[in-house]
Amino acid sequence: MKPLITALAGLALAISGLTQADELNVMTSGGFTAAYKVLGPQFAAQHGDTLNTILGPSMGKAAEAIPNRLARGEQADVVIMVGYALDDLIKQGKVLPASRVELADSRIGLVVKAGEPKPDISSVETFKQALLKASSVGYSDSASGVYVQDQLFKRLGIEPQLKPKARMIERIPVAGEVAKGNPQLGLQQVSELLPVAGVTYVGKIPEAVQSVTRFAAGIPVGAAHPAEAKALLDYMASPQAQSVVNGTGLDSVPH
Repeated sequence: MKPLITALAGLALAISGLTQADELNVMTSGGFTAAYKVLGPQFAAQHGDTLNTILGPSMGKAAEAIPNRLARGEQADVVIMVGYALDDLIKQGKVLPASRVELADSRIGLVVKAGEPKPDISSVETFKQALLKASSVGYSDSASGVYVQDQLFKRLGIEPQLKPKARMIERIPVAGEVAKGNPQLGLQQVSELLPVAGVTYVGKIPEAVQSVTRFAAGIPVGAAHPAEAKALLDYMASPQAQSVVNGTGLDSVPH
């Protein structure tokens, strides 16, 4: 009888151990996704949790956008997104204020279709001329694209010339469309350009007209696994994660 009791006790402990592993729902926007795809599995391997990844932009009208997902009642333990969009969710009472973690800074870069000549964008003037000479220009529907559409062309003094040939590309990576040949030039955050095949990365746009987007993360109100979510956020913001962050085209947050 004792061996049976011992076996049953061992089985109970094993089942108890299995239930300690949790599945975290992580909503992440494009800019930090490449880094998350490396850091997430590393965290999961160390902690025994599994991560269910849900992709969507930080803002915009698309149904996949993180704010729209939360508004529909979709459950998340972690949201990774543009910092000011996260701040809006905090103000709306949808994300815990104390959970906010700074992750990385992202700059805008430019790509052309693979095999096409790389334009000179080393100075503001040459960058401006590259945009004027291009047959078409595409930009994203997230933070970088909002800046390009509302501010960059105006700052360069070429908004009237660019308006007829520039377009916002919704939901999908800008570089993916550049790889198909239209638009000729693609502008998006570097970390979203680098993973896409079929394009040549030209470089970051000049710092004088650059827009730096801060990526941050937080825990939604009502998250099912807040303790595990905090552990994931701490890991992604840790010093040991910075080589991965930098390797995906992002810049470490200054401290």
